Amino acid sequence: MATRQPTPRFHDISGFLLHAAPWRETSLLLDTYTREQGRVAMVAKGARRPTSALRPALAQFQPLSLSWSGAGEVKTLIRIEWCAALRIYGGAAAMSAWYMNELLIRLLPREDPHPALYDAYDTALQQLAGGGRAAGALRRFEWILLRETGYGVEGPAPDFEDPAIEPELRRFLRDRLDDQLEHRPLVTRQVAQALQRLKP
Repeated sequence: MATRQPTPRFHDISGFLLHAAPWRETSLLLDTYTREQGRVAMVAKGARRPTSALRPALAQFQPLSLSWSGAGEVKTLIRIEWCAALRIYGGAAAMSAWYMNELLIRLLPREDPHPALYDAYDTALQQLAGGGRAAGALRRFEWILLRETGYGVEGPAPDFEDPAIEPELRRFLRDRLDDQLEHRPLVTRQVAQALQRLKP
């Protein structure tokens, strides 16, 4: 008789919540992003109940400590805790953070870790929450995302904080990203453009 293998368990892994969707009557299906395991799909059982111990910490763009179990494609969330002070994002910063989340979901396969990309994402969120220049944070993240997934460019990175090169750099990176997205539009980009048109 074959020996039954123990269920894999991961404890206190640094990560972020990218997306959450209702699942069945009381649970949530999560798309998380971790430094050690990359994107990990999890179910948070009972998290939609008001009394759930998981519910209070299920916040996007906040550094989290995640514990889960399971060997299948969708793991089971065991524990989730905040592990840093609350990060607050203004309107434009929040839209930029949503944009990064959508890129990660669309371009990264599950359970394919990229520690350098994770660090770039965390750094960009810190800069956005701190009121830093959003354009520089986004260009740096886009550059590292392309490099880490094998679609980057040769040579040293540019000065992402130089406003003189930002328009050309933005167009260049967007063109490369659009190629990888197979020219399917990003929802966050469409929303940002619609909001821009509403401005007086």
